[in-house]
Amino acid sequence: MDSSTNLSTENCVPCNTKDLQPMTEDAARTMLQQIAQWNLVNEDGVLKLRRSWKVKTFTKGLEFFRIIAGLAEAEGHHPDLHLVGWNNVTIEIWTHSVVIHVYVGGLTQNDFILAAKINELNLHDLLRRKTSN
Repeated sequence: MDSSTNLSTENCVPCNTKDLQPMTEDAARTMLQQIAQWNLVNEDGVLKLRRSWKVKTFTKGLEFFRIIAGLAEAEGHHPDLHLVGWNNVTIEIWTHSVVIHVYVGGLTQNDFILAAKINELNLHDLLRRKTSN
């Protein structure tokens, strides 16, 4: 992908394509520069994108997830959503599909596209003044 391409204007590709391959950590670190405030994490050898926010209230956290769920459904790519305590929201994104009996289990371009689209959402009225990473 051309580094000048705006990821938020791209669309996720179906996860059942045989061309879907996990990217290397170096490639992921390069693409990470295009999605502000997301972190690259390695959990037991699986690369994931992670970002956290603080919401104003518990119900604002649920509204936050409703908005993310709508986007995820539209893209056909679904993150893990965590609401910890009453106001700590974390999203983890990685491709964990089985493609032609091969477990992808890592990051693909789809993950960065979804993260970029999440960054474009207007969620400010749900968040506490200062967001966390």
